Amino acid sequence: MPQHRTAADLPYADGDFYSFEALLADKERDRLHEVRDWLAREVAPIAVDCWNRAEFPHELVPRLAELDVMSPIRRQGHSSLLAGLLHAEFTRADASIATFMGVHDGLFTGSIELLASEEQKAKWLPEAYTLEKIGAFALTEPLGGSDVAGGTRTIARREGDEWVLNGAKRWIGNATFSDWVVVFARDVADDQVKGFLVDTTLPGYRATRIENKIALRTVQNADIVLEDVRVPAEFKLAHANSFRDTNKVLKVTRLAVAWQAVGQQLAAFDVARRYAVEREQFGRPIASFQLVQDQLVTILGNVVSSLGMMVRLAQLEDAGQARDEQSALAKAFTTARMRESVAIGRSLLGGNGIVSDFGMAKVFADAEAIYSYEGTHEINTLVTGRAITGISAIV
Repeated sequence: MPQHRTAADLPYADGDFYSFEALLADKERDRLHEVRDWLAREVAPIAVDCWNRAEFPHELVPRLAELDVMSPIRRQGHSSLLAGLLHAEFTRADASIATFMGVHDGLFTGSIELLASEEQKAKWLPEAYTLEKIGAFALTEPLGGSDVAGGTRTIARREGDEWVLNGAKRWIGNATFSDWVVVFARDVADDQVKGFLVDTTLPGYRATRIENKIALRTVQNADIVLEDVRVPAEFKLAHANSFRDTNKVLKVTRLAVAWQAVGQQLAAFDVARRYAVEREQFGRPIASFQLVQDQLVTILGNVVSSLGMMVRLAQLEDAGQARDEQSALAKAFTTARMRESVAIGRSLLGGNGIVSDFGMAKVFADAEAIYSYEGTHEINTLVTGRAITGISAIV
């Protein structure tokens, strides 16, 4: 009879098979463990219930503020590796809360950090860092996704000391309850995409929650309509004057989504490994069967390969050597491995794999959103292909 061993007995039960965490400095490793423990206490126990009800746990926001994890690189001076591993840990606990963080602290705060003037940063960032003001990021449109760079339909017109915005945005996370939203619109004067910080209480702004999602149900995605929304001129982001500027934000957040794919695979491994050693069939744990061990090792191999790629890319980021196409390859590769990992995990749980109570169904479903946002697999593949051939296959 195979011996039943607990996670505490196993050095590799956490999925970090090659000890990538050991590359962190001691203080950063301590910080990672502190955040991981906090997520285990505060987020993981409520994640499935919030997901089932498709409701965001607003009571969590003040506790997130106390955790003080906003802008770990630019504001706190941490390494890109710690920032990435933190995002993976958030996703491991709950992909929806990780996406909330990715929208507020990655897309929204990142837009201000990268594209605002020093005066604007001083005015806007303090309340964003403390979560006193919640932000959103509005780029995708009802008829524009992968082609939004050249096909932004939302328009901006300068009228005296104001900009007037008209158009629609879709899939905007946090937008049903955010205080601010960064809106990207095409300037009718020069046909360039520019960025604006929009107060969501302004007349003409309307956000409606998207219903009936099968993934990231806790995230409050919205359709936004802008009808003659008048934005004071000083709320135009000073350095957001073309889509090339917008892409500076997307390059960074694309990396964050690749880290999410790592975290989602760690979540799949956590659930599958625990289930395999606890679930008994034919009088013994299913982990004792060869095919089940093969499935677990396949998930683990995907985790390790994805982690290895992201660790190296984090090093390149810190050295100032990372390129857009490397981020694109990372997002394409890690999300493809994630899709395989969560599918194997769902299969391993059998019928219980389609019930959210057991955790894997949520992990499986949420992966589909991660696979699609911040550039589809196909688009990121073509960006990488352009880099290695010198020929663009994107129309």
